[in-house]
Amino acid sequence: MKNIVLASTSTLYGEAYLAYLQPVIKELFAAAGEVIFVPYARPGGISHDEYTANAAKVFADAGITLRGLHTFDNPAEALRVGKGFFTGGGNTFLLVKQLHELGVMQVLAEEVSNGKPYLGTSAGSNIGGVNMQTTNDMPIVYPPSFTTMGLVPFNLNPHYLDPIPELPHMGETRETRIKEFHTQQVVPVVGLREGGWIRVKDTRVTLEGVPAARIFLPGKPAYEVKSGEEIVF
Repeated sequence: MKNIVLASTSTLYGEAYLAYLQPVIKELFAAAGEVIFVPYARPGGISHDEYTANAAKVFADAGITLRGLHTFDNPAEALRVGKGFFTGGGNTFLLVKQLHELGVMQVLAEEVSNGKPYLGTSAGSNIGGVNMQTTNDMPIVYPPSFTTMGLVPFNLNPHYLDPIPELPHMGETRETRIKEFHTQQVVPVVGLREGGWIRVKDTRVTLEGVPAARIFLPGKPAYEVKSGEEIVF
């Protein structure tokens, strides 16, 4: 039974890190005790140890121990014996490159698909989709593959922003980019606005949080899904 949360962001404007997800963290990892943190998305400015420590403070408030995957001698084996996982945000290209080069992308996918709880934020949510090709991030590195975990049968576009009609000079929109993606691929895309998350329980996939999400299918008009509604293609 899948038990997954894929959130648009880790931090809402004006709030502390992971504050809006605290109830979600407590519910998702209630039986885990210890969670493995995947810190590989951060390209600079903060070390893996520092990134892990920041997340560990939040998880400690929920009574959960957090340990960085980078501290294990054998990352694949750590995932196999781990009880739950959290992948933080940053640069999706870097995260995907690291996971493929360590040989753990498929291992993580298998463990989560077999029922271990998983939380992703931003880049950590991108890797829950079919591939990472609807990320907003710059390609600062070249991953061996764009394929990700495929925990859900669609891609995500975290931090989705709506067009601003009164500011047309701001250029291309996220919707424009997703439509370009659909000239080449048929994978559905969920535009996940800030404060929203995808909740997967077994085969049921719902939108949670405050904002609606925007759904994109190739060759069809985009439409909205409200919080609490099931996402079905």
